[in-house]
Amino acid sequence: MPPTLRTFIALELPPSVISLLEKVQEDLKSMGLPAKWVRPENIHLTLKFIGNINPGDIDKIGGAMMDAVDDFAAITLVAGGIGVFPGIKRPRVIWVGLGGQIQLLFAMQRVLEENLAALGFKEEKRPFKGHLTLGRFRQTVNPNTIRQIMREHANLYSEEFTARRIILFKSDLKPAGAVYSQLMNFTF
Repeated sequence: MPPTLRTFIALELPPSVISLLEKVQEDLKSMGLPAKWVRPENIHLTLKFIGNINPGDIDKIGGAMMDAVDDFAAITLVAGGIGVFPGIKRPRVIWVGLGGQIQLLFAMQRVLEENLAALGFKEEKRPFKGHLTLGRFRQTVNPNTIRQIMREHANLYSEEFTARRIILFKSDLKPAGAVYSQLMNFTF
């Protein structure tokens, strides 16, 4: 194993949602947007980016994950709408939002964040904004183009899906893009 592992915790998406997001990406690509697109198989719902860890920390993180999901049942979600971070004037990331049992999702993420902070992992200071990243812009995009995209996709919604597993992923950065591998997962 390498001396450190680049890691994050996420919820996996069902194939039907991935397929919808891939179609949205194709539509956006056809507009010639200057973006580096996330490979569809890599789209996920990040709950916590941990960063580099020692392999010996995996079990501690697993305990924090198990404790975080202990009081939760499966969460019903829907993907819908398009937005950008940090804002429309200088967008850097284009994403699809989430609906459904968002309060439960946010509550579970908060417990996970607190559990990891108690173990000494850096706490995220920015508020959690559950989203599904489609791509990252390489250069400035006209705000009017972003407004148009948001209007055209205002009624974009996936079918409801149920999140049942929280996963610790290892991310290996390669020239062709990141490769994700599951290190452990827990069903809730």
